[in-house]
Parts: sequence; C-alpha cells; structure tokens
Amino acid sequence: MSNDPRDVQEFFTARAADWDSRFPDDGPAYAQGVAAIGLRSGDKVLDAGCGTGRALPVLRAAVGREGTVLGADLTPAMLRQALRAGRDADGGLLLADVARLPLRDGALDAVFGAGLISHLPEPAANLRELARVVRPGGHLALFHPIGRRALAARHGRQVTPDDLRAEPNLRPMLAGSGWRMISYVDEDVQFLALAVREV
Repeated sequence: MSNDPRDVQEFFTARAADWDSRFPDDGPAYAQGVAAIGLRSGDKVLDAGCGTGRALPVLRAAVGREGTVLGADLTPAMLRQALRAGRDADGGLLLADVARLPLRDGALDAVFGAGLISHLPEPAANLRELARVVRPGGHLALFHPIGRRALAARHGRQVTPDDLRAEPNLRPMLAGSGWRMISYVDEDVQFLALAVREV
C-alpha cells in the first residue's frame, strides 16, 4: 500500500465500517501493549493513528480520570466509527495528520501507535514529530496486536529484511528521530517496540 496520506485515507475509509468486527479478539493484546508503557494516573497520552479508538478505553484506564487521552487520525470515517462506539467518552478525538500534530512541544507523557509505522509517509520525520510533542523522558510504544511474521502471513507475504519494523532498521531510525529504544518484542501474538524520548 502507498504511504501517500490520500491513499492511506482511502484505504481506511473503505474498511472503517467493519474494522472492529474484523479484529474482535485484539483487546488483550492492546491491554498488554498499553501496560508496557508504564503510564501513571494523571499522565497525558496520545493514540497516534487511533482508527476506531480501540486503545482509548485501555489508555483511559491507565491514566485515570485525572489524565488526558487524545486520539488522532487522518481518516474521518475511522473517527466516525470511534464516535459510534462511544469511545469519545474515553478520549478526545482529533482529525489530524501525525506528521503535523496540533499540539505544543513536550505536551505529552507518551504516544501509543498501533499499526502506525507502516503507514507513515516519512517515518523518520514523522517519528521526530512524535518526539516533538512528548516531554524528555516520555515514552513511545509502536504496537501491533500480532507480530511481523503473523501479519505478513495474513497478507500472503513473507517478512523481508527491509521491513521498517525489523529491529536493525527501527532502532537507528528511532535514534535519529529523538528516541532511544528500550525494548523490542516481535512474537506471533504481539509486536511492541518501546522507546524513551531523549533529553
């Protein structure tokens, strides 16, 4: 799939209505992914590329009512599905491109990105934008509810060495974008790369 924002928008618009029903068993993986961030009560967190907002309830539970949860997505149809599902009760929804977030520098404690990196048009620059809005010492979780090998098999492909999510590719890209990778898990049941915002 193209990483042109218009193509990404078109791709997800066509799938928005049945997105949640296509992946009904992802809840536990999302809970594990969010738990790994180590969010605390009162933290401010962004779900970047939030889609239908499946992570918002888990993020809200992690930061409590005192915290701030935002979900940003490029595709209006996905945000409409989040509204229909009532997930706006758990976080504010923003129609926004993660390449140009309407947030001030250092506004957040963490960013959660489910399935995000493979849809970024300029991954290094976009990761820098995420770093811009996170305070020094804050966290980034790049997540997918299944690992790279399982995801490739789902699409009838093989995992290739040039995959952005491969650790030898992702670690230096994060480092060049203001992040330091602190953990990396790529198993059939989950992909999770956790990074800390450099000071």
